[in-house]
Amino acid sequence: MTYRSTDYQAFDLSVADHVAEVTLIGPGPGNAMGPDFWTELGTLFADLDADPDVRAVVLTGAGKHFSFGLDLAAMAGDLSAVLADGAKAKARTDFHGMVRRMQGAITAVADCRKPVIAAVAGWCIGGGVDLITAADIRVASADAKFSVREVRVAMVADVGTLARLPLIIGDGHTRELALTGKDIDAARAEKIGLVNDVYDDRDAALAAARATAAEIAANPPLVVQGIKDVLDHSRSAQVDDSLRYVAAWNAAFLPSNDLTEAVTAIFAKRAPVFTGE
Repeated sequence: MTYRSTDYQAFDLSVADHVAEVTLIGPGPGNAMGPDFWTELGTLFADLDADPDVRAVVLTGAGKHFSFGLDLAAMAGDLSAVLADGAKAKARTDFHGMVRRMQGAITAVADCRKPVIAAVAGWCIGGGVDLITAADIRVASADAKFSVREVRVAMVADVGTLARLPLIIGDGHTRELALTGKDIDAARAEKIGLVNDVYDDRDAALAAARATAAEIAANPPLVVQGIKDVLDHSRSAQVDDSLRYVAAWNAAFLPSNDLTEAVTAIFAKRAPVFTGE
């Protein structure tokens, strides 16, 4: 069966030869992750999980970049209550619920029984890294750049990176990326195991992801699902515990003068000055 879905605002979806291709399409610049992304991602991957015609999924971004990460401008309204002066239990409880829903959207990718291959070109920042850590296999173009950027905007990454990245690249590399917020190129990403392979350009990386998905789709589908289930079993409780902890941590400690300064500096296009307050 071959089809293309237009039911989504933040994604383009097509299915052919038992392989689904999910493309981030924004609408924010650089496929930034706004309200539509967080609303649709979980439903989309639950549908792919339940579709017997789908045996593997390719995940990529439209245009030159995979994703610039969280769309701060589009999500400002969702953050405003917890960042307001005097925000107390109600605002923090609502924020905690929002974080858990966002975590659930990323977890839907990880929990999809159909293996997910992410093809990354250009920038993959913040929430983009959260998303690809939920994939089973990652490939990149030579121009790809990755950044666990949250520390630079006075946030603790809370929707998957800190839970899943250590299981992919190890504790030391995770701490370096998360504590510095530094950018790394595709060659470094391959060296530390964040991506399996690096290809010359976006088209070559996407072709490689499609070829891997086709190889997987040609195998017995229930056996493939069983392999993924067994591989995920030992780490699922650890990931869930980490996600629950960071959601509670950010509900308590996210509001700060440093976060306000970070957001202000972004829109003013200047370097932030953090005070630890």
